[in-house]
Amino acid sequence: MPIQTSTLHIPTEDGRADAFAAFPDTWGRHPGVLMYPDGFGIRPVLREMAVELAGHGYYVLVPNPFYRHGPTPVVDLPAYIGGEERSAVLARLMPLIQAHTAERTLRDADAFLRFLTARPEVAAGPVAVTGYCFGGLLATRTAEAHPDRVAALAAFHAPVGADGPDALAGITAQVHFGHAESDLTPDSLRELNEALDTAGVDHTSEIYPGTVHGFTMSDTDAFDPAGLKLHWDRLLPLLGRTLEGS
Repeated sequence: MPIQTSTLHIPTEDGRADAFAAFPDTWGRHPGVLMYPDGFGIRPVLREMAVELAGHGYYVLVPNPFYRHGPTPVVDLPAYIGGEERSAVLARLMPLIQAHTAERTLRDADAFLRFLTARPEVAAGPVAVTGYCFGGLLATRTAEAHPDRVAALAAFHAPVGADGPDALAGITAQVHFGHAESDLTPDSLRELNEALDTAGVDHTSEIYPGTVHGFTMSDTDAFDPAGLKLHWDRLLPLLGRTLEGS
């Protein structure tokens, strides 16, 4: 399927967020997916993942969460993020991550969803949100704050329980959480899943065997091809179930 891509700018309460969009170059409108990047931000691997997802029939919008600090790339990134390079990049990124409060997330989420659903290429109806690492937490907060707009939530190697069990109670979307083995113990997984059950969230939540934090990202030393494949095997059916007919 031929894919169009573009760089866009999303108006927000605090400025303009640059974003990458990918969508089928075909007639008609397509279900929308808001994809939050990991802490390393929009870069070639995120664009490739957005294009791959768009190839399954979706309009994919990848915003720059750190737009308040500048356009993508907010910090210079090596082509391969590993070893000493990883530590140096994280040292520059951590102040930005720490400054990105829940309040900022919610202001931005409203703007991002409003922009996505207004695109002429996006079908009417609910959308999905997905995210990686830090972006998975942003996706979770977005789904909790907008139950009327978000039909599916997927987050991978993400601190999805960081806001506590009460923050899960507002989620009405169907959910998949894919955890790195290095991020979550079986006991922690059981506690998270019990909280999701108590909140009445329709979910799957599992540890991906043999993975470490960041396993979906092929430009890092955390990459695990089997983990990435399992991520697609879980994400695509979720979107098909929830956005079908949009």
